[in-house]
Amino acid sequence: MGNTVSAEAINTNIHSSSGNPPPECPMHKKETNPKNEAPSECPVQHDNNINPYNMMPPANQQPAPDQPFSLPTNRQVSTIPRAMPDGSTEFWVYPSQQMFWNAMLRKGWRWKDEDIKQKDMEDIIRIHNANNEQAWQEVLKWEALHAKECGHPRLKSFGGKATQYSPRAKIRSLLGYELPFDRHDWIVDRCGKEVRYVIDYYDGGEVDNKFQFALLDVRPAMDSFENIWDRMKVFYMRYRYELIGEKKDSKLTN
Repeated sequence: MGNTVSAEAINTNIHSSSGNPPPECPMHKKETNPKNEAPSECPVQHDNNINPYNMMPPANQQPAPDQPFSLPTNRQVSTIPRAMPDGSTEFWVYPSQQMFWNAMLRKGWRWKDEDIKQKDMEDIIRIHNANNEQAWQEVLKWEALHAKECGHPRLKSFGGKATQYSPRAKIRSLLGYELPFDRHDWIVDRCGKEVRYVIDYYDGGEVDNKFQFALLDVRPAMDSFENIWDRMKVFYMRYRYELIGEKKDSKLTN
């Protein structure tokens, strides 16, 4: 994800009569940063000059020296609100295709080893953004348990832990299931209370028409009694729902 955009600016774009696309659609944005804050990108671990909110170095919109084709630098505004220190509401902004290319190079990827085309980067960005939007919707389902306590949770920070498998992923692997191809830890601001979520990403096969292919396992981390209690409640509700569904099916077949 990336820089932030104020809620006021987004609402202006949504209700304008000029025909501009809404904030969730790709649009060109100036890469200025009046507050001199380090912009945010997708989470990749690095050592120097790290932004603590997303574990990323400063944004790099410059083409790589041996890059085979030019890439757009426009960035898409997400629907994920960001917890700002002053209490204002802004939204995370996803990396551009150029930023994503540079990030992959920093991770050790070499484009010469693959037959990659310019259109592939567009699809990669769409898949990346769709996965994040899907993850946030899953977080909101859990946060609905605390709607009376906080009606507007926001994402404070996040980080990738692709090689640090969660205990649940390890147990599933021992039972014969595949390991996730990625993991993120998201810190959600629940109106002043920090809550950590673990997100395991599993390969879901073909990409659908919404650019979604990953199967997401999103749940609160078991690092507090409240989180454990939430998971117990959801487990019970799912079991009860499935039990009621089985009884209805049994009545229909009898």
